[in-house]
Amino acid sequence: MSPRATRPARLRGFTFLEVLLALALVGLLLVAMNTFVFSMGELWGRRSDVRLFEQHVRAVTRFLEQELRAAALPPAARAGSTPIALQEIRPRGGLTEKLLTFELPGGGRLFDWPEQPLPEVVCSLQARRGEGLVLLWHSRLERDFESDSPRETVITPLVTELAYDYYDADTRRWTTETRLKTDAQGQPMTPQRLRVKFAYGQLTREAIVTLPSPGEGLPIF
Repeated sequence: MSPRATRPARLRGFTFLEVLLALALVGLLLVAMNTFVFSMGELWGRRSDVRLFEQHVRAVTRFLEQELRAAALPPAARAGSTPIALQEIRPRGGLTEKLLTFELPGGGRLFDWPEQPLPEVVCSLQARRGEGLVLLWHSRLERDFESDSPRETVITPLVTELAYDYYDADTRRWTTETRLKTDAQGQPMTPQRLRVKFAYGQLTREAIVTLPSPGEGLPIF
């Protein structure tokens, strides 16, 4: 008997059919992995808009909270004062209207001054259709503060509306108004909370910003 005939069966190499079958299985595995990767990438891409939109909403909300809190702290605010109130503001090219207004003694990071930055900056918030949330601002130290309209900076183009929450201590209920509420004498009332409505394509979100009072930030002596 020849040596080739006595070689154990387990030492024989793969047949051509086995090699083809192995290549086919590897090919199917690679196709399945590619399909999974591309489907996950497509899903991740669709969700990226949602994540970025929500991050933007949180960033704008934090910015408003920080600026309003700075306006309610000394030296901007004093006990018994109303550092965040409604004032008549005349935007550029617009009519005078009551806007939520506050003052930042040290200015802010969004202000783009043409010359040296000034302190005592009076700021107002306005939501405009097609433009977004606009910050109107100018310094009390400017020569034409009383006569000139404030400068304008778009905080975000994704805000579609501002709404106002009022708390009735008698009924212990909150009401939401799309326009600033007036008291019995016809004077505008400062709301307790601000509702900021965002929209991007089919995505919508609403953020609530609580307006701080001077007492919240004043130290206890």
